[in-house]
Amino acid sequence: MIKQLSKSIREFMKPTILTPIFVVGEVLMEAFIPYLISLLVNDIKAGCDVSVVLSYAWKLIGLSLLSLLFGYLAGIYCAEASTGFAKNLRFDIFSNIQKFSFSNIDNFSSASLVTRLTTDIQNVQLAFMMIIRTAVRAPLNLIFSFVMAYVMGGTMAVVFLFIIPILGLGLYLIARNAMPIFKKAFPLFDKLNRVVEEDVKGIRVVKSFVREDHEIEKFENTSEEIRREFTRAERILALNNPFMQMSIYAVMLFVMMFGSQKIISTSGAALDIGQFSTLMTYSFQIMVSLMMLSMIFVLISFSEESCRRIVEVLNEKSSITSKENAITTVKDGSIDFDHVTFKYSENAEKPVLNDIDIHIKSGETIGIIGGTGSAKSSFVQLIPRLYDVTEGTVRVGKDDVRDYDLVTLRDSVAMVLQKNVLFSGTIADNIRWGNKDATLEEVKHVCHLACADEFIEQMPDGYDTWIEQGGTNVSGGQKQRLCIARALLKQPKILILDDSTSAVDTKTDALIRKAMREYIPETTKIIIAQRTSSVADADRIIVLDDGKINAIGTSEELLRTNQIYREVYLSQNKQGTETIEEEGANEDEKQSF
Repeated sequence: MIKQLSKSIREFMKPTILTPIFVVGEVLMEAFIPYLISLLVNDIKAGCDVSVVLSYAWKLIGLSLLSLLFGYLAGIYCAEASTGFAKNLRFDIFSNIQKFSFSNIDNFSSASLVTRLTTDIQNVQLAFMMIIRTAVRAPLNLIFSFVMAYVMGGTMAVVFLFIIPILGLGLYLIARNAMPIFKKAFPLFDKLNRVVEEDVKGIRVVKSFVREDHEIEKFENTSEEIRREFTRAERILALNNPFMQMSIYAVMLFVMMFGSQKIISTSGAALDIGQFSTLMTYSFQIMVSLMMLSMIFVLISFSEESCRRIVEVLNEKSSITSKENAITTVKDGSIDFDHVTFKYSENAEKPVLNDIDIHIKSGETIGIIGGTGSAKSSFVQLIPRLYDVTEGTVRVGKDDVRDYDLVTLRDSVAMVLQKNVLFSGTIADNIRWGNKDATLEEVKHVCHLACADEFIEQMPDGYDTWIEQGGTNVSGGQKQRLCIARALLKQPKILILDDSTSAVDTKTDALIRKAMREYIPETTKIIIAQRTSSVADADRIIVLDDGKINAIGTSEELLRTNQIYREVYLSQNKQGTETIEEEGANEDEKQSF
């Protein structure tokens, strides 16, 4: 875990190394100051003149200034190293997430990823800062102070060797009981973020159903869970401070008792006042160092679970990658499904798509109709290789999609999904996702084709109108048309519309389809729709049922031969069954003749 995290230091290695170096200098200066003071006390006791005192004063001032300088430099470099490390860590996590396939993304909730990019990284950053500065300072200060205490107090310093293992055992027992609680508590932050995310995204629904009290209760219950778990952990960690204080005062009491007895019994021969005062100073420094080590221990214990959660994301490798010497050119928009079976999980009992076998010519318009759960979206997600097939082969341009460079393949396919997503920025910025180098005239042209210009031009700022996060300041139909315009600007070899005109009226839907036929005639167009009118003029219509192809044909053919399509058509068009039956009978007579 440490090895994985250390890779994010990179260009901040220099301040990471310089920080402990300056800390060493700071600790050395602080270790010599009490020693000089003890020498000064002894010289004053021996009756030295003012010049000697001034000599010591200049030395002490010099050591103090050096200690201040080293401490200042250590703080500066520590801040640079820790903030830089956190920045790189965020970048590494976010970059790795961008490489995830849909199956990888399914392993993490969006709320969990947000928590790992924010709260968890803050915890790790704080731990890193403590490690390169305080975790170096405390043990060095402990060692130097113990050596100097032994020099000044002799065998009396041995008491510290007895107290350290006792403290170590106590800290181990505290951590062993606190860590399981932290592991249980951190996922609750994911849950809290999920509650907030759902409430903010669905705030209109919440208000329309007057469910504010319910959402507040959900938030309060989750917050209470976090409070309860962290209170349990803090009750255990709270033992750390009194345990340390008890140890400190026990040592101080020992030093004072036996030090005073030694001074009195030997009349200062074995231990004089200067040595004793310095020994007390070093004793205090040793205890402070132990307190600092205790704090570091608690913080690292607290951040260990955050480290694990971060590394979990960093170690997640995309299940879909480009092979070596991958194909970098898509010949055309032809699509072939050769006996394709697909499961979202290897452990799934039933496949989502079962034995799909269909061949689509480049430039064809294909409609897809099917009930809820018939796997329409799963079908099209295999084309740009958002998921990999379980069995069979999907080909684009006569080549297996697994042989393509992923960027090449996905750049040749434009998708307008069910959940239309707009990003914060201007309308023009959002449209240029299809082509970042497009001119404003090209943007306006595709907006005209998508029938989006009619509402854009009515806005005060036109194409410079700011779109709020998620497109909350435009209607569902407007959002769909902007997403279609964005896809058209890409001029792909394959265009997939996944129920993307459901929020527009039938007239606008027809105009958009007409514009697509004229603007991108050679592009293969796959239209998933709930309305039969949206696919009525398709070259072929696929009827999906329970993950299988139930029928393929034109609208007229399916009306005569397919019950599923006929039922959907009749329910939407309110046409009498007699008319359909009469048309079917006439067709039969023609075939008989």
